[in-house]
Amino acid sequence: MNKPVRVIFLDGADSEYKKLNEIVGQQIKESKENTEEMQLLRSIRQKIDFVKANPFYGDNISKALIPKEYIVRYDAKNLWRVELTNYWKMLYTIKGDQVEIICFVLDIIDHKGYDKKFGYRKR
Repeated sequence: MNKPVRVIFLDGADSEYKKLNEIVGQQIKESKENTEEMQLLRSIRQKIDFVKANPFYGDNISKALIPKEYIVRYDAKNLWRVELTNYWKMLYTIKGDQVEIICFVLDIIDHKGYDKKFGYRKR
């Protein structure tokens, strides 16, 4: 890929990422090791590196399944899902021009929240 790739966290994903960084920072001060939050943060950082190397790294979600809120709020014409540790997911959309590609992270969400957002129910 010749164009530079940037990853930008938006809205809820940005606040979730910042909150997670604060929690992990506090846990490190308390000498905690390998907590669920630490694992999740490591997983997010690793997947961000993967997405920077290949914006199409995630699983492409069918246009028909893109939640309306992403279309209305972010003008998302595509949606990609990356599996994180402990069944968390990171959802992003790709936008680009002739100069660069930007991957906007729209959500960092747990399994239950993901199922709710996409209208899945337990059977």
